[in-house]
Amino acid sequence: MQKRKLGNSNLEVSALGLGCMGMSWSYGPAKDKQEMISLIHAAVEQGVTFFDTAEVYGPLVNEELVGEALAPFRGKVVIATKFGWEANPGDSDRWSALNSRPEHIKKVAEESLKRLRVDSIDLYYQHRVDLNVPIEDVAGAVKDLIEQGKVKHFGMSEASAKTVRRAHAVQPVTALQSEYSLFWREPEETVMPTLEELGIGFVPFSPLGKGFLTGKIDADTKFDSTDFRSTVPRFSQENRKANQALVDLVIAFAAQKHVTPAQIALAWLLAKKPWIVPIPGTTRLARLEENLGAEKVELTPEDVSALEEASSRIKLEGARYSNFHETLVGR
Repeated sequence: MQKRKLGNSNLEVSALGLGCMGMSWSYGPAKDKQEMISLIHAAVEQGVTFFDTAEVYGPLVNEELVGEALAPFRGKVVIATKFGWEANPGDSDRWSALNSRPEHIKKVAEESLKRLRVDSIDLYYQHRVDLNVPIEDVAGAVKDLIEQGKVKHFGMSEASAKTVRRAHAVQPVTALQSEYSLFWREPEETVMPTLEELGIGFVPFSPLGKGFLTGKIDADTKFDSTDFRSTVPRFSQENRKANQALVDLVIAFAAQKHVTPAQIALAWLLAKKPWIVPIPGTTRLARLEENLGAEKVELTPEDVSALEEASSRIKLEGARYSNFHETLVGR
């Protein structure tokens, strides 16, 4: 697989990464651990070198899974994880408390190092901006960890351009991770110009619209109560029905290219900028192979324009997060 550098940093990763959250949490019940380890190994064998996790996924168990699965490949892969929540096992309201105090960051970094079985965290994201802690203090804490050799690169997630700029002035930000896809194009206006100016890489999560752009979800799809999409306004039955027009467009475009809708959605992201590295998640080998096949789908500038012009005429319905999570993004 081709490699890409995240912005102006020296962090080189595979053009497509693997988001590991759904293996342990959020998209329904946790999957079998050994099956997920096999899936991660298959990703490595097919050229993936960039793996995404976070302490709050599970919580804690996803880092343990990724650490165990990638232990044989130390030095050959890049692991990104995140801090910024009070991640308490057994706490049903695990997303309720942000904590980016410097002393907390340094404490949980040590714990993540142990779970990931590494000596240094390759890319350490602030998971959500904590308004109770100046971003300069957060960046300073990560800078200390970098100077100590415990972290290699600093990242941010779902932060505003203004906040990224402030953090970058203290400790260079290697990558911003935020939702970005044909299903959610707001970053093109809000953050991407700043990322390009500052030489910061962009790591889109949910590049397949939380599965919607695969064409495998429709108005009749039933979500398990443990699947967070069951609480997302954009995924209400009524909104899925309204938003099907976008999926139909992607399906039609994919048919012209003789590829799958998911491959078109990912190829579009890869064609946008050379410093964009999407991290689609999956728990199935067939889906992994399908997603990785997107790297070989070539879209011309004319293809990209045609896709964007057609999709921009479709009005999408529903917020992408519940009310609580909506307040945590773009800070």
